[in-house]
Amino acid sequence: MHRFIKNTFILILSFGLLSAFTIIAVLWAFSNNLPDYKFLKNYKPAVSSKVYSGDGELVNDFSSEKRIFVPYNSISKKVINSFLSAEDKNFFSHPGVDAKGVLRAIVNNVSNFVTSRRLEGASTITQQVAKNFLLTNEVSLNRKIKEAILAFRIERALSKQRILELYLNQIYLGEGTYGVAAASLEYFDKSISELNYEEAALLAALPKAPSRYNPYKNIEIAKFRRDLVINNLFENNYINKKSQEELLSKKIILKKRKNFFTEDASYYVEDIRKDVVEKLGFDKVYKQGLNISTPVNIGLQKIATNSLREGLIEYDKRKGWRGALTNIKKLEKWNKKVDKFRLEKSVNWDLAIVKKIDKFSIEIETEYKKKGIIKYENISWIKKDFKEILKIGDVIYVENINKNIFALRQLPVVNGGIVVMDPFTGRVLALSGGFSFKKSEFNRATQAQRQPGSAFKPFIYALALENGYTPSTLILDAPLVLEQGSDLKMWKPENYGKKFYGPSTLRMGLEKSRNLMTVRIAQNLGVKKIVNFSKKLGIYENPSELLSISLGSAETTLLKLTSAYSSFVNGGKLVKPIMIDRIQDSEGVTIFNNEMRECINCDQISYLSDNYPKIEDKFEQIFSPETAYQMTSILEGTVQNGTGKNLKDLNLDLAGKTGTTNKNTDTWFVGFTSKLAIGVYVGSDNPRSLGRYETGAKTALPIFKNFVKKAVKKEDARPFKVAKNILMKVIDPVTGKKAEIGTRRTIIEAYKDVKVENLLNKDINNRLKNNNILRFY
Repeated sequence: MHRFIKNTFILILSFGLLSAFTIIAVLWAFSNNLPDYKFLKNYKPAVSSKVYSGDGELVNDFSSEKRIFVPYNSISKKVINSFLSAEDKNFFSHPGVDAKGVLRAIVNNVSNFVTSRRLEGASTITQQVAKNFLLTNEVSLNRKIKEAILAFRIERALSKQRILELYLNQIYLGEGTYGVAAASLEYFDKSISELNYEEAALLAALPKAPSRYNPYKNIEIAKFRRDLVINNLFENNYINKKSQEELLSKKIILKKRKNFFTEDASYYVEDIRKDVVEKLGFDKVYKQGLNISTPVNIGLQKIATNSLREGLIEYDKRKGWRGALTNIKKLEKWNKKVDKFRLEKSVNWDLAIVKKIDKFSIEIETEYKKKGIIKYENISWIKKDFKEILKIGDVIYVENINKNIFALRQLPVVNGGIVVMDPFTGRVLALSGGFSFKKSEFNRATQAQRQPGSAFKPFIYALALENGYTPSTLILDAPLVLEQGSDLKMWKPENYGKKFYGPSTLRMGLEKSRNLMTVRIAQNLGVKKIVNFSKKLGIYENPSELLSISLGSAETTLLKLTSAYSSFVNGGKLVKPIMIDRIQDSEGVTIFNNEMRECINCDQISYLSDNYPKIEDKFEQIFSPETAYQMTSILEGTVQNGTGKNLKDLNLDLAGKTGTTNKNTDTWFVGFTSKLAIGVYVGSDNPRSLGRYETGAKTALPIFKNFVKKAVKKEDARPFKVAKNILMKVIDPVTGKKAEIGTRRTIIEAYKDVKVENLLNKDINNRLKNNNILRFY
């Protein structure tokens, strides 16, 4: 008996030593090839860069993963308790691997294997950190051993708080979100500090299977899983029995973050994104959590986007109905087949299918199963009966106008852009480059190179005023034939309407947009001077030196042209478009600043000091303040008496100019108030005529008008500031001479003070007369 006990002891000891040796050998073998875990001490996960509006509101973010890094001390106890209850209740007591949990999982898995149930895991939070940061998702014993070894090492190197911080900021929680802060915004539109226990428990329920327990897809299964976490909270003494019962009885209430404004600003944001990636590199923008401050004004942006869309729709209605998007024979589950037609939610249109057609109405069903009707008065712009334009199964766009009453809509075939700027700084307050970013990312405000047509003329007249002309200089409006070069045809410019008006004042030439007068002025100034002037203003880069440039034959963008117009209202200074004010890194250090002004005496402490603060800018003076005011006055006349007169009924101080290119291919209106410069462009992406009567005044100007009506108050459109060295005289607008007693119509014209500019220069006068231009003062 004694011998048996001795042999048994030796056998057990040998087995124990062999097991220990085997375990040590395995650990040693696996330990040699493990990833370096020490970087986790200072690890910062990839954090999205945030884009903010001029008022500091979040507009968008740039990220490959939706993530907001939150330090441990800023994570609420409710969130921490919920995740510990769901994932690792012994987290603060085990050394990295939970022996009790492993033993429990082994016992339970024997039963699970026999009954074909899903096997349980026993990974601690530390093991999950090891897997997520250092290993793959491979399901194997090999990986589990490495995971356990790394967990022990991580526990020795990092505090429990740091491990939990890494886990809660790295874990995937569905809907593209990583970390509890991003998930909290995605599911509840709340910061994590605002979460209650039922919400925190739902987030804690997600790591096990984010897709399966996604409350947007499977709310009943999500509630079942959430309730398990709530029960665990009770068992772990985080909540009492009464709280448990109350929490279990509550339904899941979700609140998805609204991104309507983000949609409105998609063109603006995309231009910013491309710019910062080019400046700083992809990794820095998408991983280092930059804070990008922009000038964008949320209110103006929404108005600008809607004004552009409404104007394009009105143009499109004039061209008639083009037909349904598609026809679906099988009406069941039709809404699963129309993904390619979906637009931004901010467009406020629904996709619908035609169910029944009567003579004076049709019955529809929207993609969200809402039933409604379209009445005949809601298709009056088509001027045809329903049966002529639609059939059962047609898929169409509709807009809900009153309860179950809908209007028929169609996507415009033309497109356009709108730009709103601060003319004194160049800060772009709003910008839209098309009807739908989802349908086309091509930005017609910044990318479309188009001929500005007559919208370029004000710069010819500004250059003339800089070179001895006055607003009342008489210029001959008569036929003109010019040579353009040995290899080019003779050029015969014509006025719109093909009429001639004889000698007319410079003011009249611009107000009425006379081509022949403009060409004569350009001929007198010289093409070289015009080309250089346009390049200094940033309108063109390298235009051809042809006289036709005076009528806007070269190509530019809406943003560049609007920026150049800012010089008229700001006193002749060159401002460049600014779409990014400042970029700061995640620590708040400024790495880029676009501010072109400085505050003089802003460091004065005493209010008794005579050194008052003053803002000074560093903008280049392109032409004189006097010329800038004269041009502003003439462009006011364009609104009052010329091609922009459809704006008169707004009763605001406005100035601006229409533009229409050959064959009515591109149409423009660029104008300004005392505070804003606004540019509008309408045209086709593949240039073609918009229609015989579709001019800048008919297509682009109504968009400008719609924006101004909604965005500009009377106090924001004050009279334009008169330059210092300006003299006002009452003259006859037809003859350009001083008004006599009994003159039927007079205007107050702005002239430069003769002390500043000698208006009687004989050489200039002789040169003007030789080119059919007469001068009056």
